[in-house]
Amino acid sequence: MEKRIINPWTWQEKLSYVQAVEVKQTEGTLYVAGQAAVHADGTSSNADMRTQLGLAIQNLETVISEAGYECRNIVRLTVYSTSSDEFIKNCFDIFRDFVAKHGMKQVVTLLQVVALNETLNVELEATVVK
Repeated sequence: MEKRIINPWTWQEKLSYVQAVEVKQTEGTLYVAGQAAVHADGTSSNADMRTQLGLAIQNLETVISEAGYECRNIVRLTVYSTSSDEFIKNCFDIFRDFVAKHGMKQVVTLLQVVALNETLNVELEATVVK
């Protein structure tokens, strides 16, 4: 697989994402459904957004790993949140640490939504290549 990062500017580096990723010669593409703070028994977390983000990241890592892919090859990540303000103010450091841990270079879109399933308040959807 060949990945090329396109960043006409540098300001986005502080926000842990890139402007575009071109991918060539892939062996496969994994489209991961939104991963949220759902426990292994299927119950939704009712914790705060910060705690939920940690569990959502763990769930995302698990799905990607089980599929035989690596988080470092996430090329697109969509974050759904019931409060963009809360995500940026109280959770962004966890997000940044996740990106750094895997050496990710991905495009990101953060969307505020009216609601997520049950008691959930953050969800991560990814596209991964190999």
